[in-house]
Amino acid sequence: MKRYTAAKARAQLSSLLDAAEDGEVVAIERRGVRFTLRSEERPRKRKSKRVPKLAAVDRMVLAGEWTWSSGAGGLRLRRKQAR
Repeated sequence: MKRYTAAKARAQLSSLLDAAEDGEVVAIERRGVRFTLRSEERPRKRKSKRVPKLAAVDRMVLAGEWTWSSGAGGLRLRRKQAR
């Protein structure tokens, strides 16, 4: 455990935060009162399930008769050309 006075801790705050992040406990004393600095891990946010953007799809789209094309105007749905 590293021990610092409040004045030294103020001057070296970023290095004390780095030490605490690395798992070291840092003690800071001011007028006889001791404060400890240590890191805590935040709980990770759970990823939400993806929601489909299209609720219903036309059977012609599912059959592959239509496709998407992109151009200057953005994305457009167009009928596939016969081969």
